[in-house]
Amino acid sequence: MADKTIRTIGVLTSGGDAPGMNAAIRAVVRTALGKGLKVRGIRKGYQGLMNEEIIDLSARDVSDIIERGGTILQTARCKEMRTEEGQQKAAAICKKYGIDGLVVIGGDGSFAGAQKLANLGINTIGLPGTIDLDIACTEYTIGFDTAVNTAMEAIDKVRDTSTSHERCSIIEVMGRDAGYLALWCGIANGAEKILMPEEHDFDEAAIIKDIQESRKRGKKNYIIINAEGIGDSINMAKRIEEATGMETRATVLGHMQRGGSPTCKDRVYASIMGSKAVDLLLEGKSNRVVGYKHGEYIDFDIDEALGMHKSIPQYQYDIAKQLAL
Repeated sequence: MADKTIRTIGVLTSGGDAPGMNAAIRAVVRTALGKGLKVRGIRKGYQGLMNEEIIDLSARDVSDIIERGGTILQTARCKEMRTEEGQQKAAAICKKYGIDGLVVIGGDGSFAGAQKLANLGINTIGLPGTIDLDIACTEYTIGFDTAVNTAMEAIDKVRDTSTSHERCSIIEVMGRDAGYLALWCGIANGAEKILMPEEHDFDEAAIIKDIQESRKRGKKNYIIINAEGIGDSINMAKRIEEATGMETRATVLGHMQRGGSPTCKDRVYASIMGSKAVDLLLEGKSNRVVGYKHGEYIDFDIDEALGMHKSIPQYQYDIAKQLAL
């Protein structure tokens, strides 16, 4: 059973980085210090915890970071944390450094680690940090707003040159298992087609036919937003060009979507979530995930959150298809 008395809070970022993570770190540190607690930063996620890469954090240490992308604590993936031995080692290290409460900023995999630590007596709170917007218990995840705006601006630029050359452009955005970035960019950029991992059985022949019919109507360009989970953008471009005779180019945006200065939304929402994580720990709560729903910042049991399923809203996808006509 975890001791609910909180004196020292640890904070780490885990998994893929996301713009706004620094805002969350800053909020955790300054809220905790303002309430008389000590704060320890854990570098490189759970892997850094295993290696005892643990530092004390002051208010000055988190000055001038809210506008920076990435994470000042760095991040990594940790296979050892998936084992029972690794989990016990991590819990023991937390206790060794007097960490009574741990704030974990990351996605579902990071929360699974937090869940195991909670079961081993470490008070844990998770913050949803992922550009994929794929955490089921929340309508907002730290980094999505910045990532989707970065992708949107890049796609606008590609459309400009695609129009100049009368091309078909396939633009691949991130999203290995979730198509939210693709869907939002598809609507925001006025794409003719959106390919998402939730819809694996797309009909390439139908896309080719639509391109041919669009050209007959005098359309000068054709934009396809392709999620990373579908992939194969370069080969797809070759097949489409061969079938339609329309010059076709693939652009893979890649990790540029993870970087950059966070938007106002990501800075503000991440800050509020970071402060709420500290407050939850001081209320004696553990094994919780902070979420955002219906305009409110709320918290869920990690076990419940990990059991939830999130899918692309069909109505939004239908709208995207209607607007592309």
